[in-house]
Amino acid sequence: MRFLTASLLLAASLAAEASGPPAIYDEAADAKAAIRATLAEAEKAKLPVLVVFGANWCGDCRMLDATFKTGPSAPLIASSFKVVKVDVGRFDRNVDIAEGYRVPLKKGIPAVAVLSPQGKLLYATEGGELANARKMGDQGVYDFFSRVTASAK
Repeated sequence: MRFLTASLLLAASLAAEASGPPAIYDEAADAKAAIRATLAEAEKAKLPVLVVFGANWCGDCRMLDATFKTGPSAPLIASSFKVVKVDVGRFDRNVDIAEGYRVPLKKGIPAVAVLSPQGKLLYATEGGELANARKMGDQGVYDFFSRVTASAK
């Protein structure tokens, strides 16, 4: 009986591992509708919108997402922006949206655009500024968004 229980636990953990880490970008989302909804929230809150372009397979995207939840960037992002994440797949999804906000995905992801609550472009990563988020670390990401926050006001 113990062998059977151990085997079932091992199988369950291998199945969970095989499915990979949880998705941080909704691959099935209607990105344009999500941006519109976030703009509506931003208008009420009088905050700019941070549109984050990335993909679930991207380690730098995962690191950036983690800094939005913990560490020095978390309170800055939470108090300064309404955030919407846009999945770019393997650079085959929502590319038109990124291009519309002057975000060249070929320079790397994650990439961001900052919009006024009315949808006007205030800032875009035009040179792959966040493409090496893992190397930037928590402090580098915080410093980057401190500058972006100041320019978005």
